[in-house]
Amino acid sequence: MLLEPLDLAVFIGYCLLIIGMGLFVSQEKKGHVKNSSDYFLASKALPWWAVGASLIASNISAEQFIGMSGSGFALGLAISTYEWMAAATLLVVAIFFLPIYIKKGIYTMPGFLLDRYDTRVRTTMAIFWLLLYVFVNLTSVLYLGALSLNTILNVPMVYGIIGLALFAMIYSIYGGLKAVAWTDVIQVVFLIAGGLATTYIALQMVGGGDAWEGLGLLRQEVPGHFSMILSKGEMMIPDGKGGTYDAYQDLPGISVLVGGMWITNLSYWGFNQYITQRALAAKSLDEAQKGMIFAGFLKLLMPLIVVIPGIAAWVIVKNGIDVQFIESMKDPITGLTKSDRAYPTLLQLLPVGLKGLAFAALTAAIVSSLASMANSTSTIFTMDIYKKYFGQNASESTQVKVGRITAGVAFIVAAIVAPALGQLDQAFQFIQEYTGFISPGVFAIFFFGVFWKKTTSNAALVGAGLSIPLSVVLKLGFPALPFIDRMGVVFLILATLMIVISLIEGKGKDHPNSIAISRELFKTSSAFKVGAFIISGIIAALYIVFW
Repeated sequence: MLLEPLDLAVFIGYCLLIIGMGLFVSQEKKGHVKNSSDYFLASKALPWWAVGASLIASNISAEQFIGMSGSGFALGLAISTYEWMAAATLLVVAIFFLPIYIKKGIYTMPGFLLDRYDTRVRTTMAIFWLLLYVFVNLTSVLYLGALSLNTILNVPMVYGIIGLALFAMIYSIYGGLKAVAWTDVIQVVFLIAGGLATTYIALQMVGGGDAWEGLGLLRQEVPGHFSMILSKGEMMIPDGKGGTYDAYQDLPGISVLVGGMWITNLSYWGFNQYITQRALAAKSLDEAQKGMIFAGFLKLLMPLIVVIPGIAAWVIVKNGIDVQFIESMKDPITGLTKSDRAYPTLLQLLPVGLKGLAFAALTAAIVSSLASMANSTSTIFTMDIYKKYFGQNASESTQVKVGRITAGVAFIVAAIVAPALGQLDQAFQFIQEYTGFISPGVFAIFFFGVFWKKTTSNAALVGAGLSIPLSVVLKLGFPALPFIDRMGVVFLILATLMIVISLIEGKGKDHPNSIAISRELFKTSSAFKVGAFIISGIIAALYIVFW
């Protein structure tokens, strides 16, 4: 299937706009040579609305549009807990962590670990993050993006992967974070507008031409898909191999509110380079915090854009509303209905014009995340590996050059690995689970590093080093333990070990690099307080209604 001329014009116009914008903002004033602050932190000049838009554009990618829609198809609204709990997490990060990061003037998360602990902790976590960004994040986004191109336009997977990587590379490698962040402002407009268009058409199909009626019919047709807190055995979902498994394994009941979900969310939104880098590039702490509030409101909206279409696709398949749609949902090799094909299949149903807009939205989500991940990969490698071990006296221009080369290599490696993800049914859950192998360790060393002055460097090193081995042992030894609960158990073990080691080693004394905390540090503006109150109220209402 090919895009109509109008759709193609819309899509090409979008591509030219993004590339042109990226190259335009990357230009430096005459006589000014781009330095590391320009390249890695956008000259520390982003306003709140650019921070918030870039946070969401970097976060929302193929893993949400395709992966989360696929999970919406399989297990329903419950997957929205990642979005709604993320809005709450943004408030916590804005109040308790951002003030410390910005006060210290750091470039990277490993840089914070060097300041609080030592070189060993910094290097260990830098290597973990580099591996995670390249082999899980970049790889999965490339795969899911190529899957959408394959489903919509019959573009071979290999060409889709190469094309998306090249698109993101064109402007991001040259311009750095400034190009990524400012193009994200445009990307998020396409992302929301195109996403809402797809939701509207999907609901129209279910409602026989009436989108509002379609929304009401979803709850009538599949009430189980509107349960936020799942019980064990409540819902069996496809495993991608022709069988089923308990959805409780992915979202284990109340744990999504008070358990391991907080670990994965805080690790992602508070200690993740390609997220926090946007806030570090803000004009001021107040602008960064307002940007977090803006991003929080957008996160509340995202399930309407990425989850509801998946539920609508489930109703279309369940009720046999469209034979061609049902056939498109099947994997061409196995013949099995594949959850992650829900969103790309829906895009085929859009009318001329809107199809180009929605396709541009999906591409915007993909390339903005790819650009962000590659830029953060290059930032960590340059500032925490290269500058420390290979280029202690490297000039500013050399650091920028190394950053560009690193981003290019990251894209190439991810493109080679991406096709291996083809056997997955829900790639979103793959990303969450394998990111969760290091999340407990990340959370432990940052949490204790900030809030417990007695935490020692050796304790942090144990926390960082044991996160993956403990996660693997529990996964193999207790396969029935949901991965979100597994993260909670690993964190409790690491926390206990870190406390014991710190008390024995430090003999009750504060660590020399401990952080001085005062009430003044955590003061926020009135505008932030009002926004935080509104977001908290909306989250509470959503869980009460859909419990």
